[in-house]
Amino acid sequence: SRELLFEATGLQFLPFNTLYQLMAVKRDAPKLLESAAHFLLVPDLLHFWLTGVKTCERTNASTTQFYNPRSRDWSFEVLEKFGISGAMLPKIVEAGSVIGNLLPEIAKETNLEHVRVIAPGTHDTASAVVSVPMTELNSAYISSGTWSLVGVETQEPVISSAALEANLTNEAGVNGTNRLLKNVMGLWILQECRSSWGNPEWADLYLEAENSPEFLCLIDPDDARFLAPGNDMPARVQDYCRDTNQAIPDTRATIVRCILESLALKYRLVLEQLEHVTQARVLKIHVVGGGCQVELLNQFTANATQREVIAGPIDATLTGNILVQAVGTGDLEWSKLRQVVRNSFELRAFKPQNASPWQVAYKQFWALLDL
Repeated sequence: SRELLFEATGLQFLPFNTLYQLMAVKRDAPKLLESAAHFLLVPDLLHFWLTGVKTCERTNASTTQFYNPRSRDWSFEVLEKFGISGAMLPKIVEAGSVIGNLLPEIAKETNLEHVRVIAPGTHDTASAVVSVPMTELNSAYISSGTWSLVGVETQEPVISSAALEANLTNEAGVNGTNRLLKNVMGLWILQECRSSWGNPEWADLYLEAENSPEFLCLIDPDDARFLAPGNDMPARVQDYCRDTNQAIPDTRATIVRCILESLALKYRLVLEQLEHVTQARVLKIHVVGGGCQVELLNQFTANATQREVIAGPIDATLTGNILVQAVGTGDLEWSKLRQVVRNSFELRAFKPQNASPWQVAYKQFWALLDL
């Protein structure tokens, strides 16, 4: 059941979870699954090609929906329930572990003798969260890009009926931490709209949106109709507004503003879910990744949540990857990583404004979700 699967894995139910991919292989190509001797996720496959060593790094293993965050090992029981053999699963290793040296033929071809391959947090969000320059315990993060990962860092997995109801996920962080978060459709909708408009400059789109009417209409960014790619994304936004009896955004400026305002309101909803589940108040929000460059969205997020937003660094996943490798080589300690980030990047703060209209809009947003 849904309840037992969440109890065993603590993972958010998403259509692309690895468990469902293996079930699809079992259904469509069972002989392929029966003949499989080794299972590697993509980052681990790259490590294997470089070193000849088969491992699975923990942060990505934890997103498969057959990993138990309590026992910190594969959930063989889950795979057994679905008739999938766990014999092909490799040893789980920690972020910061030395996988091995480059294979001799690769070392010779690249002239990189005695180079070690070190596992970073191979899940991109795990690496991004490493570089969130949090100083306060009561901080949340948004890893903002095509997807928005909205979460908090905890020391233990939070597996409860409230977490299940909110469809939150527990994913392993580096250095023994837990990432309690939710996947939100991020800038994907806007990226697809921009493509359909012939890829105008981002700055032009944001300026037009800033000067367009506020709260003309709202969407639920996680509505299933927005998941697939395609140049009809602006029409899908308009269809959503039509189907929910709202004003129809008929210009690219009003569509962009609708998307950004809706994202900010969805961030508030998830933030409140996280606070409810953890029973801890979030005082500050850190936005990292490419989306932290969208100043209008940062300000909207501050306004919608009435919390200060700190933006940066931009290349968060890359930064976290490098920092974890520096731990693996012995050049940095875990406790110093976020201080290095604060010392290395320019961060920008956004103070909350205009609380009243955002409060009204939030009630309208909630009403949409109940339709």
